[in-house]
Amino acid sequence: MIKFVDITKVSDNNTLALKNVNLTINKGDFAFLVGSSGAGKPTMIKMLFKEIEPTHGKLILNNTDVTTLNKNQIPFYRRKIGVIFQDFKLIPTLNIYENVAFALRAIGASSRDIKKKVPMALSLVGLSDKFKSFPNQLSGGEQQRVSIARAIVNDPNILIADEPTGNLDPETAIGIMDTLNNINKNGTTLLMATHAKDIVNSMKKRVIAIENGTIIRDEIRGTYDYED
Repeated sequence: MIKFVDITKVSDNNTLALKNVNLTINKGDFAFLVGSSGAGKPTMIKMLFKEIEPTHGKLILNNTDVTTLNKNQIPFYRRKIGVIFQDFKLIPTLNIYENVAFALRAIGASSRDIKKKVPMALSLVGLSDKFKSFPNQLSGGEQQRVSIARAIVNDPNILIADEPTGNLDPETAIGIMDTLNNINKNGTTLLMATHAKDIVNSMKKRVIAIENGTIIRDEIRGTYDYED
């Protein structure tokens, strides 16, 4: 599903962000990407979403070499990926229904598809009764659920979560992880970058640890093992 092949990234200030990273994430995996601050997690996440390019190596997604895509192909590539951010990135002037629908309108979905898919996505995250609410009327956990609904409304086969519980209290974070776990059980491959030690240790999922731009550990039922 996702394959980093000898990926190296040298940043603009000549800092080595990633060094010879080789990693395979299979269909249906739920994997945590962990590491101390500055280890290279954001670089890997941004590379998957094609915000940045590797200096060397290949990034394969669904048997396509992402590094060879041109600018016109990037929007179509991104349709296969759902992304959840730490800061929600909701549009404050749109209600919850319209925030989720926005992701479909951006790819030219029909009104019929929007009317079908948006309620399904909101139901999956437990927000069917909030569709007329605006972001500032919701709690942090509810806003994050909206961002999850937006990320999955186009039925992506890969979901990337970048610190999705970072701004949430522990109890709310558990609820968000239950939602993500259920999405994974339905067949979506999930990669989550996180500093949430308690969540990683309690869920016993695959853990990929990166340090100084190099993968140092890849365990099927791993633990966090870092102190930030």
